[in-house]
Amino acid sequence: MNLHTPLSNEIISYLKAGDAITISGEIYTARDAAHLRMYEAHKNGGTAPFDYTGNAVFYAGPCPAPPGKPIGSVGPTTAGRMDAYSPTLIEAGLKIMIGKGARTPQVVEAIKHECGLYLVAIGGTAALMAKCVQSSEVVAYGDLGTEAVRKLMVINMPLVVAIDSTGGSIFE
Repeated sequence: MNLHTPLSNEIISYLKAGDAITISGEIYTARDAAHLRMYEAHKNGGTAPFDYTGNAVFYAGPCPAPPGKPIGSVGPTTAGRMDAYSPTLIEAGLKIMIGKGARTPQVVEAIKHECGLYLVAIGGTAALMAKCVQSSEVVAYGDLGTEAVRKLMVINMPLVVAIDSTGGSIFE
C-alpha cells in the first residue's frame, strides 16, 4: 500500500500490524537529544518544532550528504531510546513513529489511546533508505548536528506496520 503524509485517523485505523507499506511526502527525523528537547518544550508550554498532526517522526540521524545528494545514509535507530518521551509526545499529537525494535507497554497504550501508529524500517538498509530521500532541511535544533530535527521529502520509503492503532503488534 502506498501512502502519502500527512496520514488521517481513517488511514491509520485501517492499517494492521504486519502490513507492508511505502510512505511518500514529508517526514521528520529526531533522535534522543531532539526528543528530550521536544518533550521539555511540551512540558514547559513551548511549541513543537513541526506540526505533529498526521506527520511521522523517523528515529534517525542521517550521515552527511555526499556531493550532489540531499542526504547520506539514513537508517532507523532503536525506538526504545525514545520511549521515555513518546507517551507525552503522542498525547501532544504525534501520531506516527518510524524506528526499529519493540516498544514499551506505555508507548503501546498511548498509541492505542491516541489512534497512533508505529512503523519499522529494516535495520542495515541506511544506504537504500537514503535513495528514498529527495530533500533534507534542518528545521530545529541545528546545534545537535546529525541529531537535529530535519524535514525530509521521501518517495516510496518501504516500511512495515509494527504496532497498529488497536495495539496489534508484530512483536507478540
